[in-house]
Amino acid sequence: MKKILLTISAAIAASQIASLACTSLLAGKGATTDGSTMITYNADSYVLYGELYHHPAADHKKGEMLEVREWDTNKYLGEIKQVEHTYATIGNMNEHQLAITESTWSSRPELMDTTAIIDYGSLIYITLQRARTAREAIEVMTRLVDEYGYRSTGESFSIADPNEVWIMEMVSKGMKEKGAVWVAIRIPDDCISGHANQSRIHKIPFDDKENCLYSDDVVSFAREMGYFDGKDEDFSFCNAYAVTDYLALRGCDGRVWSFYNKYAEGMDKYLPYILAEGGEELPLYIKPDRKLSVQDMQAMLRDHFDGTELDMTKDPGAGPWHSPYRFAPLIWKSDSVEYVHERPIATQQTGFTLVAQMRSWLPDEIGGILWFGVDDSAMTIYNPIYCAITKVPECYRQGNGDFYTLSWTSAFWVNNFVANQTYIRYSQIYPDVKKVQSEIENSYVESTKKVEAEAMKLYKESPEKANALLTAFSDSVSDAATARYRQLGEYLFVKYLDGRVKKEKDGKFERTADGYPVSPDSPGYSDDYYRSIVRSDGDRLRVKEVKQ
Repeated sequence: MKKILLTISAAIAASQIASLACTSLLAGKGATTDGSTMITYNADSYVLYGELYHHPAADHKKGEMLEVREWDTNKYLGEIKQVEHTYATIGNMNEHQLAITESTWSSRPELMDTTAIIDYGSLIYITLQRARTAREAIEVMTRLVDEYGYRSTGESFSIADPNEVWIMEMVSKGMKEKGAVWVAIRIPDDCISGHANQSRIHKIPFDDKENCLYSDDVVSFAREMGYFDGKDEDFSFCNAYAVTDYLALRGCDGRVWSFYNKYAEGMDKYLPYILAEGGEELPLYIKPDRKLSVQDMQAMLRDHFDGTELDMTKDPGAGPWHSPYRFAPLIWKSDSVEYVHERPIATQQTGFTLVAQMRSWLPDEIGGILWFGVDDSAMTIYNPIYCAITKVPECYRQGNGDFYTLSWTSAFWVNNFVANQTYIRYSQIYPDVKKVQSEIENSYVESTKKVEAEAMKLYKESPEKANALLTAFSDSVSDAATARYRQLGEYLFVKYLDGRVKKEKDGKFERTADGYPVSPDSPGYSDDYYRSIVRSDGDRLRVKEVKQ
């Protein structure tokens, strides 16, 4: 196993936000309850505004050029040749049920090409407009970076269609040579996988041409750069190209471990690796003990290492309200010693989050659902957005508010209104949030079945009519959920005002017979928090007998 750096490197510390942003989980069609393929995405950034991107299908003239702007910064990078026809996309899925998500990892610092035109975000959204299947997507993505160069650091991509799920890892060749080295491995149908800001591919099965694709120079370039000098069969993509330090293991691979640990026995054996104590590397994929549903994938995106020895509600940082949230910076010092806060899957700085569900037995317009939410995945509502809809719901529309402009019809701002109240008194307030969240999401189990049955009848007559029905449905439920969440935020503000908790009766705040508000409860703090105060300052705060 590659030697682990037990201190935070200067390069990692300088790019902490990038190296800890985004999580993607994957499930093959044999690992899900209904036979769908699924990939997820928590797009995490302190400056990413949660909205839903939409590009209609279009035909283009010969010689037309496409402007490329870096997804993270909006910086103009250049122009590339447009193709004759582009497919419709909604968020990270297109009209053919192709979905692509990502997570960024820190590569060797010399592997950055500042002259390249294609960055990782542009690569995703351009490819979705040009490919129909996962294998086509891999071909388009690698061809684009070969022609125009690759501007980003290391990247893991989840690429899935209704039948196949792949992980592709890519890293620029730097200023030395245009293009990228890459490897793509198909996840077995009965397995789950994940990546979270650390390269996940170690050994490459070079002889499995059906399920493993790679650049011709994936090994030779590493040899040329002095990253590897062993036999091909011993080559590790991660060890050659990625920076692996303590945070990359605990804060990044740790999130994947938590996913595995939830759905398979025996994952404790990988804890030493996660905690940088040596041991066996976390596998690229595992076979779960049971099949996963959409709801399971959504629940996993809300994980804070719940029930594990890394459970964030159990350490002193959880405070009096047993909070699983830790605000940045995640790396901190006390008496010159470096420490870290846990970095879970669910985090407050998420811009948008999704579960992409692809179903091979249905027409594309009906089979592809982007279960989409904005802001913190633990607090959001995952609304069903069908992959070929022609109108973005108002609550997710680009231009409805922005990162500096609050809008009460924007789901991003409404969800933040709810979430930021909850963070302050988590153990008290979150049960109220969870109740409403569950009510809304549980209602979709039946409502999606109903609308899909109606859409199938219409589809036989006219696919356009079926899609119009699904567009109206996605629009209606998303805006209704946002309105309900605004009501929830107002309710929380009233109920928990000034550190008290207002009494309720029959679903309303309680009043006296004369119509006057009943005195609110004063729940105080938990016993363990009171004990911590006594241990640190009990003598000064202890109630004493008054001397006469």
